Amino acid sequence: MAHSILIVDDEPGIRQSLTGVLEDEGFIVASVANGEDCLQAFEKRLYTCVLLDVWLPGIDGIETLERLKANYPDVGVVMISGHGRIETAVRATKLGAFDFIEKPLSLEKTILAVKNAIRQRELEATNSDLQAKLEKSYVMIGNSVPMRALRQQIAYAAPTNGRVLIYGDSGTGKELVARALHAQSMRSLPPFIEFNCAAIPEELIESELFGHVKGAFTGATQAKRGKFERADGATLFLDEVGDMSLKTQSKVLRVLEEQRFEPVGSETSVNVDVRVIAATNKRLEAEIESGAFRADLFYRLNVIPFEIPLLRERLEDIPLLVEHFNLEFSLAHRRAPKEFKPPAIERMQNYAWPGNVRELRNTVERVIIMHSRNQVEADDLPILSGEATPASSYNFDSYREAAETYEREYILRKLAETEGNITRTAEIMGIDRSHLYRRMKALGINRV
Repeated sequence: MAHSILIVDDEPGIRQSLTGVLEDEGFIVASVANGEDCLQAFEKRLYTCVLLDVWLPGIDGIETLERLKANYPDVGVVMISGHGRIETAVRATKLGAFDFIEKPLSLEKTILAVKNAIRQRELEATNSDLQAKLEKSYVMIGNSVPMRALRQQIAYAAPTNGRVLIYGDSGTGKELVARALHAQSMRSLPPFIEFNCAAIPEELIESELFGHVKGAFTGATQAKRGKFERADGATLFLDEVGDMSLKTQSKVLRVLEEQRFEPVGSETSVNVDVRVIAATNKRLEAEIESGAFRADLFYRLNVIPFEIPLLRERLEDIPLLVEHFNLEFSLAHRRAPKEFKPPAIERMQNYAWPGNVRELRNTVERVIIMHSRNQVEADDLPILSGEATPASSYNFDSYREAAETYEREYILRKLAETEGNITRTAEIMGIDRSHLYRRMKALGINRV
């Protein structure tokens, strides 16, 4: 699609020459002689870029620029002037002009300025679209009491610089909470930096967190900035912090205390201003008792504790979550959205969801991909078939006993399906392999 350019200049010769050269470049070009006509032209159509003279009869170019940007903030504006002054250029830039070029005009420079202004506008629009998609993909779904309480807690904690420690089982959405805290904080403009402490080999963790200088170790062919330095002025999310080694814990503790560190192989300190949000699916108090986690680091991280509810603690949110994932995966896989019938939703609400929201998400995606019919009935949920037993079928003394019974039965069924393959079972359940091992041990399940 050809971009449209509006030339605003009171000299007919300049309007004519610019129109000719820009049309030769494939642009759609219109021209007016003053600021008032420029503003009226925008009432009829939107232009991609404006070439705007500073000195105009009536309202001058600076005032025209100010009014344009107030009403059409996305338009690219290139200012032109025969009496270029630094003060004028600075003011135009502050008002949102992309560039400032002087007369007599170089046609090549003018064309380049127009193309750059359009390219910048397209990049900004793309970035805005990507940011909107990113924010949408990390939205927290649910209106249950636990979710309303969680949102309120985020609203209170986000604007502060207090460190947050997020507790929650795998699949509950710890990263979603961390991103929400970042998005609502005073540090929301810099990027959100995340680091999974369980996913990086021990010998590489220090380099990943603190960076290194060239030649610091075999294979360090160039210097590298670590996560802490990249998060300077922003938020660093330490996921699965309970899996961090004691050696790394001591170094992280020092950064939190002093807000400085030395990259691997360097003797020069780097000062940073980082807000740390940590998350874990372990009970760190128990890890402290066993000697696996430092108490002083725990107290540094646990300034504001968050507890993420299990999905089975907010089953009333399942219809909203199913609708959200239904639309998300229908769009991603280019399929028509499914209609989940009430019996199917009811079966989901009668299920314990040991893998939490992640398991529900995987279930909906599997249905979108594999189910041929538009309507989804209860029997069309094979992962839940025979497992979604109503709570009234059992006589439990406590909720915990009921939940553990559901979970144990589910794990045993999945292990049987995979002939005892732990890795495959964890993939089907939508949880981490290490978490499956821990739950099996806690529930007294031996390997099949």
